[in-house]
Amino acid sequence: MTSVDRLATRLTTRLAFFVSGFGIAAWAPLVPFAKERLAVDVGVLCFLLLCLGIGLLVSMLLSRLLCARYGSKPIILIGGFGIALILPWLAVANTPLELGAALVAFGASLGSIDVAATVNAVELGRAAKRPLMSGFHAQFITGEFAGFDAMTALAGCTLCLFHQS
Repeated sequence: MTSVDRLATRLTTRLAFFVSGFGIAAWAPLVPFAKERLAVDVGVLCFLLLCLGIGLLVSMLLSRLLCARYGSKPIILIGGFGIALILPWLAVANTPLELGAALVAFGASLGSIDVAATVNAVELGRAAKRPLMSGFHAQFITGEFAGFDAMTALAGCTLCLFHQS
């Protein structure tokens, strides 16, 4: 564990927390658009949102085992790439089944990056011999603000474009 407490490791852990917050918050403004685009009722929408939770729960249980076996870095990378690849799919899914599958995968990506980043943050705190977790969670909140703001701005621009044409 000689390389655990380095500046680069702290920065990448902060980035992992930021990406996790960004991902979950970027999905939130898309929910009403998905409901309207798919023309589903509230019951179906609730089931679709449950798909996100199922993906989160399963991946959180598996990620702790994978982190113990392979370390947190590959799990963080897989989760981050999953978020980046699946987030656009959430915006364009055409059927409830497609959106449900995307939400399970998105939840799995979010859950895996959350667990792995937390494991990494705990190791960093132990190596530094001081509490660091609150700073990492602050990055998660910063990511949430950025994700929500970015998606809200994109949605606003999209609405403006449609109203002008």
